[in-house]
Amino acid sequence: MEIKKNVEDDGVIFMSIKDNKVEEAKESTSKKDGDVTILAIESSCDETAAAVVRNGREVLSNIISSQIALHTIYGGVVPEIASRKHVEKMNGCIKTALSEAGVTLDDIDAVAVTYGPGLVGALLVGVSEAKAIAFATGKPLIGVHHIEGHISANFIENKDLEPPFVCLVVSGGHSHLVVVKDYGEYEIIGQTRDDAAGEAFDKVARAIGLGYPGGPKIDKAAKEGNPDAFTFPQAKIDDAEYDFSFSGLKSSVLNYINQAKMQGQELNQADVAASFQKAVVEVLVSHAIKACKEYGYNKLAIAGGVASNSGLRELMEKECEANKISFYRPSPVLCTDNAAMIGAAAYYEYQKGVRFGLDMNAVPNLPLGDRERRFHGRQ
Repeated sequence: MEIKKNVEDDGVIFMSIKDNKVEEAKESTSKKDGDVTILAIESSCDETAAAVVRNGREVLSNIISSQIALHTIYGGVVPEIASRKHVEKMNGCIKTALSEAGVTLDDIDAVAVTYGPGLVGALLVGVSEAKAIAFATGKPLIGVHHIEGHISANFIENKDLEPPFVCLVVSGGHSHLVVVKDYGEYEIIGQTRDDAAGEAFDKVARAIGLGYPGGPKIDKAAKEGNPDAFTFPQAKIDDAEYDFSFSGLKSSVLNYINQAKMQGQELNQADVAASFQKAVVEVLVSHAIKACKEYGYNKLAIAGGVASNSGLRELMEKECEANKISFYRPSPVLCTDNAAMIGAAAYYEYQKGVRFGLDMNAVPNLPLGDRERRFHGRQ
């Protein structure tokens, strides 16, 4: 993967991501009969992204405009700022994606967009753009579930990966353990009861003075710390063995920090980060491995922003090897929100004949399948 970054005047990071193998192929081949080329759009949170994806696994372009620098000063994503930036950056991202792919809208077979879950204002920008393009060009419109996109990121670099398999989806807003029965067919066997893993990373990072975004900062600090310095709790839920709970772990870390401050003890950021990360990672890995063994699957994938965590990737690889399970993971850049993953998921929906009307709307709490449960009144 070749990644080019440019920090613009307003602090937005503009990233152009290219697969060198695809670039070589583009020079010698053109679109063939039967090929399906999809323009994909993602705007569920604070990344404005557009990509051109062919046949679900070949990424011709993948453009991301990230707003991390803008939201860092607030300690988290401000929805109103995110929405305004999406409006400003969307057309430019799409034009660049088409240009880098060497195609025009006439070459596109369908337009795909994330329509949930996510921040409603942010989602509406992408949905409105996709509907406008579909209307103007007469191209089919396909709505994609954001989590389905993350799962499908595994298809981009792992050409041999086919369902069924187990996928652990971990991000700032989601912690799901999913059986991928077929393309677009999912059975949720576990999910968080409270905080998502990424949410816990952000809160703990802020508490120990690392700032936002918490995931990458804790990962970096943990490399310098002792993961056995503290023993933080790992929740087990008796009536749902594959569910997660990170609120108790988060509270335990915060209690330790408060006690250390009251007693005038020096806080070792690296040790706290390493011990906290170990507790999170061990729960995620143990649940995923157990699910593979008990459900009889020998393929395990990870997805979502937290899937780029080096501790998670290392322990998961070790445990998969020990249990003779094939392990799949996207490159870190494809773990974060991007449009290539949306194009990958949309291809399989397109092949099944799924089409959305121009009355499609953003659904901020869109469930992934009927078995998804909502806790603490979040419907």
